[in-house]
Amino acid sequence: MTRPVFRPYNLPTNLDGFHVELIANGLRADIILDRPPMNAMSFMQHEQIKTVIETLDVDPTVQVIVIRGSGEHFSNGIHKIESDDGSALDASKLAFALSAPSRCSKPVIAANRGYCFGSAFELSLACDFRIVTETTAYSLPAHRPGQVPGFESVTRLSGMIGTARTRDILMRSQIIDGVKAYDWGVATEFSVDGELENATDALVRELLALSPFGPQATKRLLSGIGDTSLRPDMTVAANIREAISA
Repeated sequence: MTRPVFRPYNLPTNLDGFHVELIANGLRADIILDRPPMNAMSFMQHEQIKTVIETLDVDPTVQVIVIRGSGEHFSNGIHKIESDDGSALDASKLAFALSAPSRCSKPVIAANRGYCFGSAFELSLACDFRIVTETTAYSLPAHRPGQVPGFESVTRLSGMIGTARTRDILMRSQIIDGVKAYDWGVATEFSVDGELENATDALVRELLALSPFGPQATKRLLSGIGDTSLRPDMTVAANIREAISA
């Protein structure tokens, strides 16, 4: 991987369990989950990641965003001790934070190694690309207190693999391994675990070689189409027309 280049940003201070690296002269921004050993997440962390993505989205230099974990796992999701406290869960606010990658105008890649459970899987589902390995394990633990997946995440997953498989995964708290995730269409790319970084770098290079306006217009178009299942009104058609003419 290219040596990171750092620039000052108006980013949140005291980042909770993650840090940001700017690479390739700032064209690439990596959000790195970093809370050993499982990179467990928190509600505050998801809020901060949302803010970071929104800040990177308006930065004129950054063209691609990568979300990855340090160590052997992407993340096992929100802290169990926190997620068990139902009174602390603002489901609507959390769902909005988890959908931040889908609202970003720039391509967002999730490099998923090892565990990717609960809110970490929901965050990855909102990304444009998901790269998995033989170690990847996806799960939405629907029956654990405070960890019921959001409507948008379930809709995204169902759009990828169908209602029957989604129902089976949620109702039985099934784990999707990396091979199955790629075969089913949850993941966009499969790599052997030792080559995950190289596969991520290759995808970033491919995206950076394109005009930034192409992927952004395509993302607006696909977002508009995806919205039809959530809000079938005239604004969706207007968004699609705007994306095509951009």
